[in-house]
Amino acid sequence: MKLNNFEIGKDKLTILAGPCAAESMDILRKTAEGLKIACQELGINYVFKSSFDKANRSSINSYRGPGLEKGLEMLAKIKKEFELPIVTDIHLPEQAAVVAEVADILQIPAFLCRQTDLLVAAAKTGKIVNIKKGQFLAPQQMKSLVKKVEDSGNKQILLTDRGVSFGYNNLVVDFRAIPIMKEFGYPVVFDATHSVQMPGSNGDSTGGDRRFVPTLANAAMAAGADVLFFEVHPEPDCALCDGPNMLALSDAKKVFKKCREIFEIVRC
Repeated sequence: MKLNNFEIGKDKLTILAGPCAAESMDILRKTAEGLKIACQELGINYVFKSSFDKANRSSINSYRGPGLEKGLEMLAKIKKEFELPIVTDIHLPEQAAVVAEVADILQIPAFLCRQTDLLVAAAKTGKIVNIKKGQFLAPQQMKSLVKKVEDSGNKQILLTDRGVSFGYNNLVVDFRAIPIMKEFGYPVVFDATHSVQMPGSNGDSTGGDRRFVPTLANAAMAAGADVLFFEVHPEPDCALCDGPNMLALSDAKKVFKKCREIFEIVRC
């Protein structure tokens, strides 16, 4: 799958990474610059990720982002200044076309992965569509979601695993999902940071444990994932959303390096 000047899913690791939500241009710039340098030095393909709106927050009072217009303006600046492709999520069918003017990959949130109108609208933009597997779905069930996008005229598809619900307030990762979803013929992404979430565990917010991000990312590489997804922040403990499970920018290069090494061993 071609994106800008590189191939996703071939013999070079691709990483999608950036802050959970667009908080400020300073944070976006600092993260984009740091991650671009790290990935260039490691020989990794890099796509910048951040969200203009997080519509599935635990509380109505939680920070959601700057909104569609301002958020896309911020992402467009990062794209131009750092010459990076962009991935961001959409929540409504009517957002697809306007977001596609900036984003190179349209991401379908896990909770919305079965929404036919959303998948069809994303597919019709012609951009790469990254479908995140719902925490409530078995990997085999992703086949029908793939078909919705294919039948809408688009075969530019990524499939993302981000864990499955394991009782209340917890997720567990079944790494069989990676080879199962690869059977559908598209690159598979592993979301290492959302997989350590503890949904709703803080009452009005989601908890998490970033200590396990490197372990899960390494395991995903061993299981054959083509792409890794990380939410990264200069100061995760001060982040306005998803701080407990985000990777610190200062730790990113070390984590990426080990992942690349395992990726290359598996691909030999």
